[in-house]
Amino acid sequence: MAARLVKRCTCLLREATRLAPAVSPVGQLRLARGAQKPLTSSATSSSSHLPGPLSELVEKEQVFTPYPERQEVDQLIEKATRPEELLELLGGGHCLHENHAALTLIQLSRLLSEKPKDKALLIQDARFRQLLHLVNSQITAVWHGTLVKLLRSLYALGLPPTSKELRSVEQEVRWRMRRLKYKHLAFLAESSATYMQEQDSQELLGELLVHLERRWAEIDDSRTVLAMMMKTGHLSESLMTRLEDKCLELVEQFGPEELRKVLVTLAAQNRRSVPLLRAISYHLVQKPFPLTKGILLDLAYAYGKLGFHQTQVFQRLAADLLPHTPRLTSSEVARCTKSFAFLKWLNLPLFEAFAQHVLDRAQSITLPQLYNMLLAFARVNFRPEREDPFFSLVHEKLGSELAGLEPALQVDVVWALCVLQQVLEAELQAVLHPEFHTQFLGGKSPKDRSTFQKLLHINATAQLEHPEYTGPLLPASALVPRPSALDRKVTPLQKELQETLKGLLGSADKGSFMVATQYGWVLDAEVLLDTDSQLLPLRAFVAPHLALPSGSQPLPPGAKRLAFLRWEFPNFNSRSKDLLGRFVLARRHLLAAGFLLVDVPYYEWLELKSEWQKSAYLKDKMRKAVAEELAK
Repeated sequence: MAARLVKRCTCLLREATRLAPAVSPVGQLRLARGAQKPLTSSATSSSSHLPGPLSELVEKEQVFTPYPERQEVDQLIEKATRPEELLELLGGGHCLHENHAALTLIQLSRLLSEKPKDKALLIQDARFRQLLHLVNSQITAVWHGTLVKLLRSLYALGLPPTSKELRSVEQEVRWRMRRLKYKHLAFLAESSATYMQEQDSQELLGELLVHLERRWAEIDDSRTVLAMMMKTGHLSESLMTRLEDKCLELVEQFGPEELRKVLVTLAAQNRRSVPLLRAISYHLVQKPFPLTKGILLDLAYAYGKLGFHQTQVFQRLAADLLPHTPRLTSSEVARCTKSFAFLKWLNLPLFEAFAQHVLDRAQSITLPQLYNMLLAFARVNFRPEREDPFFSLVHEKLGSELAGLEPALQVDVVWALCVLQQVLEAELQAVLHPEFHTQFLGGKSPKDRSTFQKLLHINATAQLEHPEYTGPLLPASALVPRPSALDRKVTPLQKELQETLKGLLGSADKGSFMVATQYGWVLDAEVLLDTDSQLLPLRAFVAPHLALPSGSQPLPPGAKRLAFLRWEFPNFNSRSKDLLGRFVLARRHLLAAGFLLVDVPYYEWLELKSEWQKSAYLKDKMRKAVAEELAK
């Protein structure tokens, strides 16, 4: 086998030596960059009689056409400032090679990018049709970079989807897809993906996305990966996953602007890529580069939208934002407050600065900005130091405007005031009026159910915290708990708490679990104690907190109702033992309804290892609740 191979190579070398004069013109043509034509007819004819493999080699060399050197017409195309100057080149006696027509169309697209009326007139011009025909006749000779720009330009000029020339360019791009460099594919996707969707070029777009995904490892710069994530990531799930991997590989090279773009893109597409978010958070904390006001606001928005918690990043954002607060607009303050509220991150100096900003710009702040901040304050249960002037401004701004808000938004605003203990009787009446609340009684969508739940809380606030309130209230039929109120996944803490309590109670009639009250809150467990702290049969006695009657006997003198409330990790502000505003409202309502509360926070329960410790913990909590009541 080796001997035959050596013999064959010797024959080929001898043949090549004999025919060297015939081949040399081709080599000269390929190396000479000043040639006007790719190959002369004599070179073609001389290669036609070459034997075997050498003839095929010469024919293969003809495929690589040298790019002509710059001519006067190239400068005329680049310097043209009016479409007419470009169209006149067709009849001006200039020698146009195969790329000139394409370059002319590209320049036309640039000149008319902001002139839709002129585009429509251009398409009707006979010279433009001649230019399209010229490109179409020489499309196979147009170079790769020019070809992808040409396709983008034809889309931008508004050629109809049925145009023969447009379809020809699209088909040529599809044929060359494997030979195009990745930068060409990326440019095409970045600049033309939207046009392809509008022009019904789904097949071309699909092939483009497949090639981009398969060749993702060729990306070697941050600009390409960022542009691809922003422009085409939402079109292909698998491509976006590959781009996230490449982004994770290049993230060390990113500056603050690139990190901002990645985070905003992930937030816009609602992609919570935890490895990438961790890497970005690491570099934000470790690198000392300065963060501008715009970058800080965008980072807060992205982290809030994605719900990604990173304490050190939040500390830096809050510390860097505080000096910028006097220069922020009211819209930026509202947006930033909302982002930190989503993150459950209560930084007191920063939130005080936000509240002061509202007071300083009381005349210019709009109602949407104000109620966004109000909802954010209610979520994290923040009440400013200057709460009297702040809430006076809130009530003044709401005034007659409350009734003009969207119904669900009216409920949200009044609910937020209830959380912050600042609601007025007129505001309660506005949302508890029968003509208003009936629209939510039969709602089945998640949003309607959430709004109705808040109406129950508002109704409880009117009943329990405003004794002077005279009505109206929700009807008794609306207070009956819906099946969805108890339809929730059982958490490990909830399961362990119930099992431990069942062991303590001994008898099933001594307590109830998952009790849905008429106030819109669900108790994890409820027990009844007499004056000697002995358990009583719960279901034998009246229960005013239930919408449906549960017993006939009145409570014995000195009897006490205990409500067990578990507090999971999401119920607290981030890195804090302070409950969110919603759950602070729940505690206030249940205390006002006459319950003694046994709070079971997750951070205390996790320290208990044995069943004996858990039982002793609950007994101690019950004794403390009773002792505190007696001490009053």
